[in-house]
This record gives sequence, structure tokens and C-alpha cells, in this order.
Amino acid sequence: MIQRLSHVSIFVLDQDRALDFYTNKLGFTVKTDAKMGDDFRWITVTAPGQPDLEIVLMAIAPGPAFDAESAAKLRELVEAGKMGAGVWNTSDIHATYEDLKAKGVEFMKPPTEEFYGIEALFRDDSGNWFSLTQHKD
Repeated sequence: MIQRLSHVSIFVLDQDRALDFYTNKLGFTVKTDAKMGDDFRWITVTAPGQPDLEIVLMAIAPGPAFDAESAAKLRELVEAGKMGAGVWNTSDIHATYEDLKAKGVEFMKPPTEEFYGIEALFRDDSGNWFSLTQHKD
């Protein structure tokens, strides 16, 4: 029986830059930063309100998951900003929006009323886009 989701991957263009973005701009905590072999680095971070879900900052490189052609295509999609990677929840979207914006986070859409709450859209340093959402009570 599956009990819970423990890890989710976000494909990033540069792991050092992504680590800086997720920790210094989003305020996430590093859970693991380890070399595995000569050319594979396993980096996970956790969001402040969800320390049991590890976000893997996965480099896009040929290997067990992707051949060279597939890795190149995935990189093109991420670079073009075509990859939506998830929804982050907040209890005060306006304060979070202002805080992240002041830290240099690129927003594609400011906080906007939607049928499910208030939503803003932003990109990480690789081009992945996320929804920042304050749900209705």
C-alpha cells in the first residue's frame, strides 16, 4: 500500500543556481546535498511548512532516466518556460508576493482573484513556473 509522496523532482538548468534560488529567495531548507558518483549530485530542499516532502533539484543530463536526445528536448522545454511544476500555498498571498518580488523573484501574474482563491504565477531561476495560491476559506 502506498502511504504518501516523499519526493518530487523539479528539473533545473544549473543546480548551484537553483539551490541559491530555492534557499535564499523562497526560504527553503536544504535536506540533502550529496555527490553520487562522479557526475551526479542529489540535492533536495523542503518548504518551510512541509518538511516531510523533499523537492529534488534534478539536473537535466543524459543518464538512466533520459537518453541524450530526450535530455536535450527537456532542457529546451525548461529553458523556454514551458514546464509548470506545481502549486505553493500561502496564507497571505499579498505579503508573500511582496516578499518574493523584493528578493527578485520573477512574477508572470500578480495576485489575482480566481474562483478557488487568489493566485499569482512566478518562475524559478530555470524557467519552471509555479502557482502561488491563497485558497478561499
